[in-house]
Amino acid sequence: MITTENVRDIVGATVYGSDGEKIGKVGQVYLDDATGQPEWVSVNTGLFGTSESFVPLADARITGDRVEVSYSKGQVKDAPRVDADEHLSEEEEEMLYRHYGLGGRATGRGTGGEPRRGTVGRDTSGPTTDEAMTRSEEHLRVGTENREAGRARLRKYVVTEQEQVDVPVTREEVRVEREPITDANRGSATSGPAISEEEHEVVLHEERPVVDTEAVPVERVRLDKETVTDQEKVAGDVRKERIDTDVPDRGERRR
Repeated sequence: MITTENVRDIVGATVYGSDGEKIGKVGQVYLDDATGQPEWVSVNTGLFGTSESFVPLADARITGDRVEVSYSKGQVKDAPRVDADEHLSEEEEEMLYRHYGLGGRATGRGTGGEPRRGTVGRDTSGPTTDEAMTRSEEHLRVGTENREAGRARLRKYVVTEQEQVDVPVTREEVRVEREPITDANRGSATSGPAISEEEHEVVLHEERPVVDTEAVPVERVRLDKETVTDQEKVAGDVRKERIDTDVPDRGERRR
């Protein structure tokens, strides 16, 4: 059932007939002047939606993004041609009710999908209204959504660097020692021929640095996540209705 609570959801929705045929898209919604409930919709029909036909919302229902009415596509397209202006006249209503086999009742008007209801009083701008205006405004509805912002990964690769290390090394050097002939070494000194040729050899040793490497574990690295909260400003355009008063200044008390 279509009520005032979901009437705005059907504006622009696709209308299907009782025979399952697609009729067209909802253009405007018309409310009953007495009850304020949705009574009629205008449906864009014809080639490229150039015509509008009126369809009763009695027994209509919303299914997803489609509105299903109790009348066939042919019956809707054969409905009397009525201009989809701001309000239906009594004669236009009677023609439509006779076509669909319904009893006549007064309806309201709708403009651009914004239904208006008729009540007691007189409005110089067009239909009758009550003695008060309702001022409405749009409010921002702000929320959050969770989406993927990026990915982090660990990748290990090998680089070659040159290191310099001071290594202490030792070597042997020749040192010539001379000692005089004494009673203590005289025997060794005269044990050989008096005059001869001789040669003595000494092997010298030294240390040289030897470089080698070994793999040593130095640390473990892992990825972890933490949640941080930031403040972001969001902005949006909202529409607000304003009501101006035009009261003659005659010294009356105003409230």
